Amino acid sequence: MSKSLRLSETWFNRGLWVLALIFAGFLIGLGGVIVGDLPQVDDQISQEDFVDQARFAPLRAEREAANEKADAARTALDQAQLKLDSANSAYASAREAFQNWVATRTATQRPEQDSELTSRTAELDKLQAAAAQAQIRLDAQRQQLLDAQQARNAASDRIAPLMDAAQGRYEAALRASELRVFGYRLALTLPLLGLAGWLFSKQRKSRWWPFVWGFILFALFAFFVELVPYLPSYGGYVRFIVGIIITVLVGRWAILAANRYMAQQRLAEQQPDTVRRQELSYDTALVRMAKNVCPGCERPVDFKNTEIDFCPHCGIGLFDKCGTCTTRKNAFAPFCHACGTPAEKATA
Repeated sequence: MSKSLRLSETWFNRGLWVLALIFAGFLIGLGGVIVGDLPQVDDQISQEDFVDQARFAPLRAEREAANEKADAARTALDQAQLKLDSANSAYASAREAFQNWVATRTATQRPEQDSELTSRTAELDKLQAAAAQAQIRLDAQRQQLLDAQQARNAASDRIAPLMDAAQGRYEAALRASELRVFGYRLALTLPLLGLAGWLFSKQRKSRWWPFVWGFILFALFAFFVELVPYLPSYGGYVRFIVGIIITVLVGRWAILAANRYMAQQRLAEQQPDTVRRQELSYDTALVRMAKNVCPGCERPVDFKNTEIDFCPHCGIGLFDKCGTCTTRKNAFAPFCHACGTPAEKATA
């Protein structure tokens, strides 16, 4: 920031740069959403769109039906497995209780318990039979699941040649779709980049410069950063070619500007001292002198040497004396720093 600016101007400029960055941030966010949603303007395609539908549709219906049967069989299998586990658990508990009772019956040798032995044995047989029936149902569900899976695999095997035949057409259509979407994105971001270049060359120093620089930052980010994740394999060529073109154009502008500036400097150095000092603004002179360079030719000058009143390179006056108090002062200062006399009245 220029050292000649007032404190309020310095903070105003910083605030305006913050405004420019905030403006660029909102534009970047909006641009990212738009660029990300651009594929939705093109029809979404899949490989199934390019197969022989007359042959594919029945096979797909067969496969879907097999999938439904497999899902139903899997659910029924889980239920059958749960029932089998419950039946086995009930049988195991009853058998353990029966064995304990038999051990007690053998020890006591009580004949009146023979009828209970028969009853307990019959109950245990029922539980064993229930477990066996549960195992049979589980095996049946496993067979149904296997049949459904085999039917699905068979349908998939017949679908595979149709999908392979459609692969080439699908890839060609996918590349065409990518090219169209890339064209949409490029048609959106490239004009933004061109507009940013025009704003940089024409409006970057206007009173609305925060919005100008915010838009420039947004356009650069949108083209060189935001566009990258969506580039197809050949899209990088466009980005790098555009970058090379912009670099060449900016470099050419910078070289010509530098040559014009040097020519203007050489012409200015041939002007009289008073004319040259009038063409230099007070702020510009202060900034250059603060950097220990001549305000006129921008060559180094030892300002700590109080005997130097003129630039040894171009001869422009750097210091003079106040006409009122004769104090040595900056020749560009509008007032004497010692007595406050205006420079025009002091030299009149």
